[in-house]
Amino acid sequence: MKTFTIDTDNNISAFTSQEEAAATTTTPFDSFASQKALAQLAGAWPAERLAAIWNSLPGVKPVKGFQSAKAGASRIWERIQSLGEPEKPHAERKAKAGARAAKSAPAKAKTTKKTTAAKNAPKAKRVAQPQDGAGLRAGSKTAQVVAMLQRKNGATLAEIMEKMVWQKHTVRGFMAGAMKKAGFTVESFQSDKGERTYRINP
Repeated sequence: MKTFTIDTDNNISAFTSQEEAAATTTTPFDSFASQKALAQLAGAWPAERLAAIWNSLPGVKPVKGFQSAKAGASRIWERIQSLGEPEKPHAERKAKAGARAAKSAPAKAKTTKKTTAAKNAPKAKRVAQPQDGAGLRAGSKTAQVVAMLQRKNGATLAEIMEKMVWQKHTVRGFMAGAMKKAGFTVESFQSDKGERTYRINP
């Protein structure tokens, strides 16, 4: 099932699975695979973020806001369906709906792919610097998480969620993606209290 991710900079990317998203994405992210899941995430976001996400999509008419999180999530969901799809099949499907749709489909697909590539490019540059664990920007989210995980007993999932204001799947994705690419080996275990805990191995 196609999985979408959205990071803290509102960049949206499409992947073939949750596993691919975790392995490829190098920054903290939320993921969703349905309109309902996106609506649930949107319900916790400020109204300004939904408008900012919509306005950052290519070819849309900018808005100041949406009547509700559900309405904004619905429009964003419809708009991002072409992400990650090959251009040719996308155009052929649209052609069945009518000539006008077929003409506009390739342009949308090309614009979306270019935008995704442009947004993804800086991510690789940001993560390339701390491969050996050095060079982390002081105060960055990665640096904050690393500091927590370097404690003797590490940090629990709940502690990380509270400190970083992340959801559970955001923490898991960060551990599997960003931490691994930054050169850290993260140990996951249950504490004496039965809490999921993460710790950086020496």
